[in-house]
Amino acid sequence: MVQKDRYIRFDWAVKRLLRNKANFGVLEGFLTVLLGEPIRIVEILESEGNQQRENDKFNRVDIKARNSKDEIIIVEVQNTREIYYLERILFGVAKAITEHIELGELYSQVKKVYSISILYFDIGKGNDYLYHGQNSFVGVHTGDFLEVTTKEKDAIVRKLPAEIFPEYFLIRVNEFNKVAVTPLEEWIEYLKTGIIRPDTKAPGLEEARRKLIYYNMDRAEQLAYDEHINAVMIQNDVLSTAAEEGREEGRQEGRQEGRQQGLAEGLEQGKQEKNIENARTMKALNISSEVIHQVTGLVIKDIEEL
Repeated sequence: MVQKDRYIRFDWAVKRLLRNKANFGVLEGFLTVLLGEPIRIVEILESEGNQQRENDKFNRVDIKARNSKDEIIIVEVQNTREIYYLERILFGVAKAITEHIELGELYSQVKKVYSISILYFDIGKGNDYLYHGQNSFVGVHTGDFLEVTTKEKDAIVRKLPAEIFPEYFLIRVNEFNKVAVTPLEEWIEYLKTGIIRPDTKAPGLEEARRKLIYYNMDRAEQLAYDEHINAVMIQNDVLSTAAEEGREEGRQEGRQEGRQQGLAEGLEQGKQEKNIENARTMKALNISSEVIHQVTGLVIKDIEEL
């Protein structure tokens, strides 16, 4: 039973299995849960990200698909940190838009694009495991949302910019620490742990339990998969070690700076106490407060209170 319930990681499935039309149901279920509406994949589109090069295993593992509404959906899995990740997904979306409109076509042919990033690294500060970005135009003074009037099939149609502009989803897998209750949470649990509940009813996961079983792969595929998992673990271990070394180096520098700062503060305090002592002596000799101020640097008000 333990062997039977071992499932293939989603990043490997995306690259090797989910491009097969027979397995579209898994990806459709995931997208349906995430986007909150029924999604049907019509075809998988070729793109640079679909390459299966060895040196691509840690970075972009994406799948670009067209749905029944003629929209473009990009799914990327990122295992390791990339500094300019936001810039790259913006470029990827822009490229997808331009790839699917021919020179001379009307701008009405521009496709809506969904960019979905499944991230196994810490992209930044935030408390949620799922973030959604969408373009909208809000009145600076009124706070209302702009609606744009367009003409379609001889009819005037009002559209929100969000219906046209790309949408971005960032799934921070490692930040998910809940008991999975909703279909979306069950999906995130699978993305993080590889576990799929036997009684799941979440769209796509039921099919994944049947089709993404490790022991259904032939021996060569299992060996390639095991090598991929080992490589990811080694890569993450290297990054974790580097991060910990960086933190320790920072702590040591902080302690050194603290010692130096403490020494400087001690010297300053000693100097201040010496000035006060000298001020008391000069005041006992009836030297004016103005002169004492010039010699010690103490404030006249403080000198007079001594």
